Amino acid sequence: MARAHRAYWRFNIALIVVLMTIGFVVSFGLPLFAQRLNNVRVAGFPLPFYFGAQGAILVYVALIAVYIVLMQLADARLLRVARSEQGGAA
Repeated sequence: MARAHRAYWRFNIALIVVLMTIGFVVSFGLPLFAQRLNNVRVAGFPLPFYFGAQGAILVYVALIAVYIVLMQLADARLLRVARSEQGGAA
């Protein structure tokens, strides 16, 4: 079970690092290129305005949804391992 717990937490930390990196790029990386993207239009608005007003929020909500789904799968996997070890010991 200890191996399953270590794998679970390694996956959790790796997932958090990836999602936080994406969040960092969205928060700080894209504004650095805002002037270069000013000619691109979305629904008639410049891309930096659209992304600042709506796009970033959608990305953050998507990151939360991805984290929830993947961690539910990881929780279910850990529970299966725990139950199989418990059943094998009985």
